[in-house]
Amino acid sequence: MSEPHNSPLGWPAPQGLWHPSQEKDGCGVGFIAHLKGQRSHDIILKTLMMNSHMDHRGASGADPATGDGAGIFVQMPDKFLRKELAKQRIELPPEGEYASGLVFLSPESSVREAAMQLFEHVIRDEGQKFLGWRTVPVRSEILGETSGRYEPVIKQVFLKRSADVTDPMEFERKLYLIRKRVAHAIRTNDMPSKFSDVHGNRGNTFPGADYYYVTGLSARTMIYKGMLTACQLSDYFYDLHDPDFESALALLHTRFSTNTFPSWSRAHPNRFIAHNGEINTVRGNANFMRARQALCSSDVFGADIEQLFPIIDEDGSDSARFDNALEFLHFGGYDLAHAMMMMIPEPWERHTMMDEDKRAFYEFHACLMEPWDGPASITFSDGQQIGAVLDRNGLRPSRYYVTDDDLVIMASEVGVLPDINPLSIVEKGRLRPSQQHGNRPETRPLLRRHLPRRWRRRPGFRQFHENHISLLHRRIPHARYEKMGRPGPENLQPHGGDRTRTQHVDRPPRPRIRRPRPLPQLPHRLRRQHPGHRRSHRDHPPR
Repeated sequence: MSEPHNSPLGWPAPQGLWHPSQEKDGCGVGFIAHLKGQRSHDIILKTLMMNSHMDHRGASGADPATGDGAGIFVQMPDKFLRKELAKQRIELPPEGEYASGLVFLSPESSVREAAMQLFEHVIRDEGQKFLGWRTVPVRSEILGETSGRYEPVIKQVFLKRSADVTDPMEFERKLYLIRKRVAHAIRTNDMPSKFSDVHGNRGNTFPGADYYYVTGLSARTMIYKGMLTACQLSDYFYDLHDPDFESALALLHTRFSTNTFPSWSRAHPNRFIAHNGEINTVRGNANFMRARQALCSSDVFGADIEQLFPIIDEDGSDSARFDNALEFLHFGGYDLAHAMMMMIPEPWERHTMMDEDKRAFYEFHACLMEPWDGPASITFSDGQQIGAVLDRNGLRPSRYYVTDDDLVIMASEVGVLPDINPLSIVEKGRLRPSQQHGNRPETRPLLRRHLPRRWRRRPGFRQFHENHISLLHRRIPHARYEKMGRPGPENLQPHGGDRTRTQHVDRPPRPRIRRPRPLPQLPHRLRRQHPGHRRSHRDHPPR
């Protein structure tokens, strides 16, 4: 029997009862946001303090200096980046007209240069202007033996929005397409590799493909993360201590990879979420998303939608796959909080006291997306709004505070910020099953108690609910959704664009025919007396 073949990043080939597709997490998670959208470096420092106080939520192996992962998600630190790029004589456009992201690359210089050239080529091929690269300064000496052995070179890429792209969301979709194209090109390039991927598949891949990963590519957000412990995060990245590094919100995560192999790319936050818990239905959810790809069409992506497939990255953990599906829905046209309620709905089927508009909302979306179930507390953000949602069983703790200086603090436990004056707390509580809390700093109000009314009270959901289609009595098969002839769901455009359609045919339900129940196998005499028995001439005695 041959020995298991290891990849250069340390995980083995599938063997025995272990397979990398079953990777799950159990972690510490939280966020801080200013309710009025006021940026400050103090929010970054408070978030790093929260992360260090949740060190017990993370994990490390035999080497205590090698963590399972830690990271921070912030708004684009425009003031800081503008100062740093000026040192390289690169002038950045106004905020919102350029994008950036951290890229993990191979330590081997020739391989790294090839990947960077490919990235630049795709940027130009999509009509955007490449601006340059910046090497992210780090403290490699604090890493453990394992994390240091597989440490990538971390660079920031910068690109400028083209003049024909005027809508910010259109620019985000273009960045999503660029990131997907580069990832696919590197993973499927026809250059031989002596290493297997995380599934043990030996194929033709780009050199250094195991190191390649983009933490995020956006004009709104930036993500710093790695194979670190919670306490190493603030020491590893020098950028986080610069006073000009400011944000109005920050999302944190420290990872405990349950019975899995940690890596630099599997650290959280992902592009839109950070997750405490696990998605137990992830295999079925990923299979359904893969099956829908053949039926997907989109007005916003057009023919480019084919370049986004596969939607789900099979190399990712359960959290990463959830994030893959969420970003696809969001860039396809759904508001982020709307998509979260589709993927993690309330237990609405037998909730007799639920508002009818809300029930109609959930019943409609049950045709489009299966629940991603499991014990989970998920924080999410797109740089403009930030929030958290608990799974519908409520099996993960999530506590929050609102202070009189307009800060909202949420974490997987209390006491993560010990310097808060108890007298400054104006509200505190905990998330309940399927409850969604959030904040949109630009518009101030909190989104509370499940989901915003502007979605659930749209007339199309109620009309669908009243069309006598009950999901409790029959399961609608997955098929292509054709627009209804009545006003309703076809007019539901979440925030200005047509959503990606992966919905169902609306057909009237079959009539339910009541058939007589079969008789039990009783003796002949007792069968006559059975109330369901139909008498016949053979039951009468002969004359």
